[in-house]
Amino acid sequence: MAKHIIGSVGDIPDGGRLALNVRGRPIVVFNRNGQYFALLDRCPHSGAKLSLGLLTGILQSDGPGCFRYSREGEIIKCPWHGWEFDIRSGESYCSPQSVKTRSYDVKVQSGAELEKDPHVAENFSVSVESEYIVLEM
Repeated sequence: MAKHIIGSVGDIPDGGRLALNVRGRPIVVFNRNGQYFALLDRCPHSGAKLSLGLLTGILQSDGPGCFRYSREGEIIKCPWHGWEFDIRSGESYCSPQSVKTRSYDVKVQSGAELEKDPHVAENFSVSVESEYIVLEM
C-alpha cells in the first residue's frame, strides 16, 4: 500500500478537516482530539462532498423524554440529504450493514520514521542557464 504525506500535524486543527485529492481520489481527513480519520469525500447516496457537511454527534433516547447526546464531532452529515457517517469507520449510522463510504488508515509518523520507509521520491534535475530556471523531466 502506497503512503502519501498529506501535511504536517499542525495543518489540521483539532475538530477540523482537510479535503484533498490523492491519486485522483477525493479524500477528507478529520482531526478529532489528535486522532486522524480519512474518508472518501463522496456520499454513496448521491455523490455530495462529505467535507462540506456538518460534523455532529449522536442523539439517542432510552425512552420518552430521556435523551443522551454522545460522540460529538464523530458523525459527518451529508450536506445534500443529511445521511450520516461515522468518521472512524465510514459506516452509515442508520444502516451500517448496507451503506458505507470508504475509510482509509491514517497515522502520524515522525520524519525519522518516514525516512526509514521504503518510499521512493521522484527526482528532477534543475539547473540555471543564463538567468533561466530549467526543469528537466
